[in-house]
Formats: sequence, structure tokens, C-alpha cells
Amino acid sequence: MRPIRLLTVLSVTLLLLHCAGPPPEPEEGLYAFVGASVIDGTGNPPIEDAVLIVRDGRIEDVGAKEVLPPPATANLVDVSGKTIIPGLINTHGHVGQTKGLESGPDVYSKDNVLAQLQLYARYGVTTVVSMGGDGPEAIELRDGQDTQDLDRARIYAAGAVVVGRTPAAVTKMIDDNAAMKVDWIKIRVDDNLGSSRKMRPNVYQAVIEHAHRKGIRVAAHLYYLDDAKGLLDKEVDFIVHSVRDQEVDQELIDALLSNEVCLCPTLTREVSTFIYESEPDFFTDPFFLKETDPDVIEQLKDPERQKTIQQSKSAQQYKKALQVASENLKKLADAGVTIAFGTDSGPPARFQGYFEHMELDLMVKAGLTPMQAIMAATGQAADCLNLHRVGTLTRGKWADMIVLNEDPLEDIKNTKSVDSVYIAGNKVPGK
Repeated sequence: MRPIRLLTVLSVTLLLLHCAGPPPEPEEGLYAFVGASVIDGTGNPPIEDAVLIVRDGRIEDVGAKEVLPPPATANLVDVSGKTIIPGLINTHGHVGQTKGLESGPDVYSKDNVLAQLQLYARYGVTTVVSMGGDGPEAIELRDGQDTQDLDRARIYAAGAVVVGRTPAAVTKMIDDNAAMKVDWIKIRVDDNLGSSRKMRPNVYQAVIEHAHRKGIRVAAHLYYLDDAKGLLDKEVDFIVHSVRDQEVDQELIDALLSNEVCLCPTLTREVSTFIYESEPDFFTDPFFLKETDPDVIEQLKDPERQKTIQQSKSAQQYKKALQVASENLKKLADAGVTIAFGTDSGPPARFQGYFEHMELDLMVKAGLTPMQAIMAATGQAADCLNLHRVGTLTRGKWADMIVLNEDPLEDIKNTKSVDSVYIAGNKVPGK
């Protein structure tokens, strides 16, 4: 009887396999990233051994593999042992006005804007707000980025920085920017350490009021504590640099909180003013060198150039300002002010992509936790800018994300361990 029973079992097994048929064909546009730890940008604890499902460029679901098996028809991407975080959002960059160490409108072009968005993307910066110096080329690229075929960084733009000494002068510039359909109006309220004339309160009040009538929010470059308070009193929408002249006080904290205004520290902006007085350590970092023109590095190593920076009073003052800004960042974050990640990268020697990872490191050195820094660069940044389709790895958002070989919560420097970058679910091509 045993041979007959064995034959019966084998027959039933073969019949079941025949009925089951071949495995289903993978579905176009459906991917499941399996096995990574997912930091979703909301502040929630990481999802270990996760399944992240992407359909047509957007996140369909994410959860632990034990409760969310990958769909049978998904194209599987094995990311076991890796960490996935949302793509970084730079709320204060500049795109298109620099080539090498040259800068200005003469080098601005659609090709240059596009090349720099691709550079940002390779470093894991998947969204950039270009805060000034932008032309219609940036707007054209912005208007074409709401697509599942995207594989370069998203861009939002402020157009021309609004300047002028009278309300009439600034309102004309706002009208021109509005006609171009910019996302922000950018102003500078700063005297550059006493070397230039600062925009006066009646003028920046006119900017804010006229921009708001046009339905456009206003971002302010500043340096001094008193100017921050004055701008908040006039209902500015976003502060895009740290207060750097003195310690922030409770009055400023209360104004930021009550007005629900975010602050962008841009610590690397300060670094860029003095770091080339000698050869910086990152000149030997492979993560930096892989994207950097060797000729630019050699120019920055020039002894005469270094000597000029060593003797620059402003460079040395900004070196002190970095310490003030770092201490203020910690105090503001502890008080509950929303911090939005940004770098002011894009001008010469403020290296796009690399400086964003440097900024994360500086934020942690200032006293933030790695999770706080990541949130500032992802979910919080998106909230501050009203970017509702990016910033977190949650249902319905674009699948803009970085796959890392190491865990950034153990060491924020691990954001540099980039395995791959995806934008709208598309793997960003290498250089």
C-alpha cells in the first residue's frame, strides 16, 4: 500500500502545480523594495525589514514584511541590510548661475540648470528651492516635473531677488516675478557686515504686503536679531538664514512660534566664507571628489587665494558667526521652532549636493539628533514649503528616496553611504 499512497501524493502535488500555473508576470510600474530599514521622514521609529511598494512613481504602501508581503506581480528590489530615507529637500539653494568658479547671468542657461539638478539628484537631494537669480528656464523645468518619468531633482524658484530703496521700486520687481509665476519672493535685509545699505522696514513691509496680495510668500535673507523681529512683525513667511550677530531671545522664539514661521540655518554658508583659507579635509573625500572638477580644486588650493581669505576681516567674522548660528539652531530647535534644512549651495565653491551632507553633519554637531536633522531635511522641509507630494515615504507621495548602505541614525555621516537614489521611483543615473 505504501507505493500506492506515495504515488497518490505525487499525483496530487503535480496536479496542484499544474493548476497553479506559471508565476505571474511582473507588472510594469510596480516595484517592491524589500528588506531595508525605512526612515519615513515623519519622526516615527524606523520600520525594520520593510516592504516599500511603489506604483507608477508614487508610494502605494510601506510596512514591515511580516504584515505587508510584496505583491505577487511586483518587480522585486532587494535592499536587505540597507536603510532608505526620503530624498533631501534643500529649502535654500541656487541653481544655474555658476560654472566652476564663475558666476552670473552669463552662465545661466536651461542646460546649466538641468545639469545642476542632475548633480543634486546624484547626491540624494531630490528637491531644491532656488532662492534667487532664476529665469524662465527654471519655471519651465518646474512645470514639467510632475511626471512619473522624472529622474532629476525637482526645482521651485524665486526669480530675481527683489531689491530697491522705495516701495515703488520693489513692487515693480514683484510684478515682474509674479508674471513669471515664481514660487517665492526673496529679499535681502542685510548690510553685509556694514559694507552695504540695508533694506529699510517700510520697503520690506511694502514687499511683503504686495507679494501677499499676489498670493506669493516672502523669504528673507538676514543676519541680525533685530531684523528678524522686524520682519516677523511685518508677517514675513520664511527666514532663510540663521541669526548670527547674537543669541536669539524669547521674543524671537515667541514670534516664530506664533507666526508659524520656519527658519533655515544654512550653516554651510558660513563655512564657505572661510574654509578655503587652507586646504579643507573634504578635498580628500571620495564622496566629494567623484563629482568635482579637479581644476576647481586646484584653484581653491592656490596660496594667494588662501592668503586673501586669511586676511579677510569678513571671512574671520563669519567664522565667529558660525558658532553663534550653531548655538542658536540648538536653542530654537529645543524651543519647538520648526527648522527647515537648507544650505545656500550653488554659488562658487558652495558645492551642490556635497554641502547638503555637510550641513546635516553640522546640524548634529550643533546638538540636534540625527533623526531631528533628517526630519528637518525631509518631512519638515516639505511642510514649511507646502510641498504636499514629497518629503515623507508615506502613501500617495512621490517615491523620492535614498538607499543608504549604512544607518544614518547611528552616525549622520552615513548619509554619504549612498547606494542609489530614486526620484518618482526612477533610479537616478550615474555621472
